Amino acid sequence: MKLILSIVVFFIFQVSFSQTIFGKWKSVDDETGMENGIVEIYEKAGKVYGRIIEILEKEKKHLKCEICEGEDKNKPVLGLVIIKGLKKNGDFYEGGKITDPKNGKSYHCKMNLEGKDKLIVRGYIGISLFGRSQTWFRI
Repeated sequence: MKLILSIVVFFIFQVSFSQTIFGKWKSVDDETGMENGIVEIYEKAGKVYGRIIEILEKEKKHLKCEICEGEDKNKPVLGLVIIKGLKKNGDFYEGGKITDPKNGKSYHCKMNLEGKDKLIVRGYIGISLFGRSQTWFRI
């Protein structure tokens, strides 16, 4: 009986401390080191999405994504869904796209957690080798 109870407690402990990418993340520009905004990552229909819920630079709060393509063209950057359709694959989330509102381009996207409060977000063209990464921090 004690063995069964110990096993149950162990699994409850593991589940309660499991790490997830879902929540709010502060994005930091990999080139300038400046904090850009807050992105909320959520799940919808079994896939991962992320939307900009706050822009930290006052002068950029009311910008539209004029150079974005497709359905995102001319949408306000605030509220824009920039991460679309990622799926969990082992320790990574991949298979979707990320849009950079600064240049309007979409890239393949791959994400993984480093610890519980640091998210590595990589956008790339073709293969992951040809891209760049940003580190986002949980808030």
